[in-house]
Amino acid sequence: MKREVIAVIGAQGKTGARVINKLSALGLSTRGLSRHSDVVFDWTELGTWASALSGVKAVYVTYYPDLAVPQAQEDMVAFVEVAKQVGIEHVVLLSGRGEEGALRAEQVVMQSGLQWNVVRASWFMQNFSESFMAQGIAAGDLVLPKPNAKEPFIDVEDIADVVAAALTQPHLQNRLLEVTGPELLSFDHCVEKISNILGRKIHFTPVPVEAYLSGAKQQGLPDEMAWLINELFVNVLDGRNASTTDTVMQVLDRPARNFDQYLADLASLSMWREQQER
Repeated sequence: MKREVIAVIGAQGKTGARVINKLSALGLSTRGLSRHSDVVFDWTELGTWASALSGVKAVYVTYYPDLAVPQAQEDMVAFVEVAKQVGIEHVVLLSGRGEEGALRAEQVVMQSGLQWNVVRASWFMQNFSESFMAQGIAAGDLVLPKPNAKEPFIDVEDIADVVAAALTQPHLQNRLLEVTGPELLSFDHCVEKISNILGRKIHFTPVPVEAYLSGAKQQGLPDEMAWLINELFVNVLDGRNASTTDTVMQVLDRPARNFDQYLADLASLSMWREQQER
């Protein structure tokens, strides 16, 4: 009997790699897709989509660079059509909490006629350790556009567990799953916690978004990413997301991990110590 394949778009990303590991641990057949995978899926090359998704029953979708960007809705319309053509039955979409552009992309999936889930997540805790913020922490000074609100940061492990559940438990289908961490935290509080675990002072320096973007563009930041940073820090971090949900508990029957647990579970602190040792 042929095994049913679950595809993961963004297989090398923060959530995608973890989802593959969790599905594989359940004995399920997966197909990791990205621009650099053996089977190529590239959001900017529509011609790669159908062949990458051929023979797939369900798919976990992460969109690059972010569902907030204007192109995302159009791409999601095209993606749904390709998914139907190749016989996909279930789409699980990772979305961003409080992003107006993401809401439009979500509606495309919800109204597609396919089985669906939207996992709408708050900011990742791993942005501090697996993203551009890690370099600033390693250097001893994290410089960011000034956030205007606290955020219920979520551990990516929790997102991956919820996604795996959505892909494998039929009773969860056709549901919006809005996931957050259990507590509201400011960026400077998170940096203080990281300072404590490292045993050295890490500064958090908030600056006006215009000044931040001007410096970043001089260092080669593309206009599309500059637009996204402005959207996230000026609009999404305006207080609209300053609340928590109990979705992780509802889906997984356990509480969401807090920031201290995230720090305690890190296998290595090398991503924050590399700069210090140079």
